[in-house]
Amino acid sequence: MPTGRMSGNITQDWEPVVLRRAKPKAADLKSARAVNQALRSGAPVETVRKAAAGTNRKAAAAEAPARKLDEPTEPAALDRVAGEVRAVIQRARVAKGWSQAELAKRISERAQVVQEYESGKAVPAQAVLAKMERALEVKLRGKAVGAPAAAGAR
Repeated sequence: MPTGRMSGNITQDWEPVVLRRAKPKAADLKSARAVNQALRSGAPVETVRKAAAGTNRKAAAAEAPARKLDEPTEPAALDRVAGEVRAVIQRARVAKGWSQAELAKRISERAQVVQEYESGKAVPAQAVLAKMERALEVKLRGKAVGAPAAAGAR
């Protein structure tokens, strides 16, 4: 049994212990300071522009998967404002001497909404068309597009 002191042979380990710095992290190597230091010392510096750098889209998003192209469940294209309705809106607005912004203010919408309706980019909403009918005093829905609205429509 041990007596309080260590028994046995005591040896010493004389192998050298080498302390090294940790490898620099990738972010540290890409910093402006590290790049400038490498340029000054003459070390090779590689610069690569990534495909979708600074954008919100992925590089692979440019190609649609073939499976998605073949699926018949794709939603149909949404109907846009008809050319006749676009022309009626524009003619009625110009006849009243209003700008797109003025018409938008009178129907409590953004000017961009009126611009989209006149350019045909908007998907027509019945509520917006009804507001435009009241403001412009002209029919924009139904078979009588372009006809004067009824006097009691206000």
